[in-house]
Parts: sequence; structure tokens; C-alpha cells
Amino acid sequence: MKKKVAIQGIAGAYHEVAARRYYEGEDIDIIDCITFKDVIAAIKKDSSVLGMMAIENTIAGSLLQNHELIRESGCSIIGEYKLCISHSLAALPGSSIHEIMEVNSHPIALMQCNDFLDTLSHVKIVEKEDTALSARWIAENQLKGHAAICARHAAEIYGLEVLAEGIETNKHNFTRFLVIADRWTADEIMRGVQKNKASLVFATPHSVGSLSQILSVFSFYDMNLSKIQSLPIIGCEWQYMFYVDLVFSDFTRYKQAVDAVMPLTKDLKILGEYAEGKQSV
Repeated sequence: MKKKVAIQGIAGAYHEVAARRYYEGEDIDIIDCITFKDVIAAIKKDSSVLGMMAIENTIAGSLLQNHELIRESGCSIIGEYKLCISHSLAALPGSSIHEIMEVNSHPIALMQCNDFLDTLSHVKIVEKEDTALSARWIAENQLKGHAAICARHAAEIYGLEVLAEGIETNKHNFTRFLVIADRWTADEIMRGVQKNKASLVFATPHSVGSLSQILSVFSFYDMNLSKIQSLPIIGCEWQYMFYVDLVFSDFTRYKQAVDAVMPLTKDLKILGEYAEGKQSV
């Protein structure tokens, strides 16, 4: 049965690139969604649908709203993929970079290409809602003098010519994507999978040393804390939810660590237990 994967964006978006890389060798159907909330809605509507959702970037940081969306959705994380983001400047065929008067893209992509854009002093920079949408908009409307910052894949899909590539300022530019699924679907998919990573979320008592006690327990059980992210609890001043990723080699010891911290936390929830993802090159 062909997999259906919901992404934020359209064909050519980095989410699609990540989905196809993660399921390399498999024929998958991509479901385009306007927002990340729509990705969750697609999974809720059809429990066989999987979701691909960006969670953090090595330059721009965490997508805070996506942490909350996953927690509130009840979906489970079943995998991850770390995609190297390489941006291209694309325009209508036959265009010259010297003819470009306006560059369109997602604000994060524009920010990641600041040094390159500084060399185009005559160009107007315009933020759009998506990299691939920018490419499609230019192609569909035959906008001469416009260029999009997007993936080479998007340029190829929409028939644009790549005028420059690898234009990101920092070449160590990776986005980490999470693969999510309905909880019951996740249980079926993950049966028999070797797991060495987990994503948890919890609150702590509003008392001195509460977080450090929890971290000490994780350390005692040899858990590698690969990420910790705090988000304020709405309506509870100066109180926070903590999102943590743990990497481990012994699943039993990981379970013991979770049991040990349970009495020290409030509302602890396991968002997913899965295999640590590969990093593209």
C-alpha cells in the first residue's frame, strides 16, 4: 500500500525533499497542506496519513509552535530526518542575474542567504509564505525580473533556470524534520523497530532545583540529552513545559530513567520513541 505523507507546502518544498529522502526507494503520495495545523488535520481525517514536520534548524533555531502542535495533537513521532538545506536562485529561462530586480522567498530562506543578497544591491527583497510557492508564482505568471530562493528541486519542477546555487551563507545549514503518525498507526509501524531516541515533554514543580534533579537522573541512567527546549505554560506565569530529546543505547535503561523521573515531573508525556535519524550530506 502506497504511503501518504502530508507536508506543509507544495511540490518542490524542502518538506517534500525531506519526505522523499526519508522514504527513499518507496513510491509515496504527497499531500500538500497550507499550514502545519493542516498537516495535523490531514492525519486526524485519515489515520493512515503520515506527516513530515520541520522542528528545528541549525541556524534559525526551533520552530516553537510545532512542539506544541505535536503535543496537543496526540500524534506520535516515529522518525526523523536531518536535511542539508542548499538554496538556489531561480528565474525564468534565459534570465540573467543582472536583470533580476526582485527576489522572493520565505523569510527564513532570505535570512539564510543574507551575504549573497548583499551582493545584489539593486534588488528588492520580498518575503513570501514559501520557497516553492515563490518559484511556482514566478513560473505561472511569467514574471521577468523576478527570482525565487528555493530548492533546485523546485526550480526543476516549475521550469525555472538556476542562476546561482549554494547561496546560503552557512554551508552547515540543516533542518531536522520529524515524521509523525496517528498513535494507533504509530504502534503498528514501530513494532519491532530498534529504538535509540525518545522525545519527551514535562512540566516541573515551581520549586528550587526541580529541573536540575531531573537532569541528574537522566545523567545517572546514561541518557544523552541531545536537546532541551522550554516553552511557557499559558496562564501560569513563569512556569514552563520542557521538551527534551534523549539518545540512548539501552532501551531498558531508558525506561528505568523515565520511571525514575516520573515522580519529579508534572504531566510527563512521551511524544515518541524511534530510531535516531540520518543526516544528509
